[in-house]
Amino acid sequence: MFSYPDQLSSATKTQLETQLSLLTALSGKAFESMERMMELNIATAKAVLEESGINFQQLLAAKDAQELIALSANQVQPNAEKFVAYGRQLAGIATSAQAEFVKTAEEQISETNRKAVELMDEVSKSAPPGSENVIAMMRSAIGNTNAGYEQLSKTVKQAAEAFEANMNLASAQFAQSSAKTNSRASGSRKQA
Repeated sequence: MFSYPDQLSSATKTQLETQLSLLTALSGKAFESMERMMELNIATAKAVLEESGINFQQLLAAKDAQELIALSANQVQPNAEKFVAYGRQLAGIATSAQAEFVKTAEEQISETNRKAVELMDEVSKSAPPGSENVIAMMRSAIGNTNAGYEQLSKTVKQAAEAFEANMNLASAQFAQSSAKTNSRASGSRKQA
């Protein structure tokens, strides 16, 4: 049988190890997400530079103002579509990162809760008579903490779903707006 100080010391050590493990896992996921965002941004920047040079040369080659306007209008829609695609990729990375964070946190929290329940079971076996109320309060605290973590997890998932839905809506609205702008530019070109 363990003494109470040994049990509490072991529980504290386990808790600290679990917290360190959680922080390490979450930091790793954060760095992976940042790496994916940087790769996306670098690829996008390269593509924008290449296309800007080509587009600029086409504009310089225009023979008159009407051709210049037509070339400019023709570049609006593809650029808008690329911007929308970039936004979707960025939102996908953010959503994926959030899902990984939640999954990692849930796994760690589940493990921590399991260990806390095991400790409470061990403590209750060797508890002196009359300490049942204290043990019941501790079990209740663990149960309340578990319920709080579950609610937090649900809230984070809902927030991520709302974020993704809002990003999709914003992308769709931007695409529609860009298409309208392009059609207006085409219409004014035909009138000129």
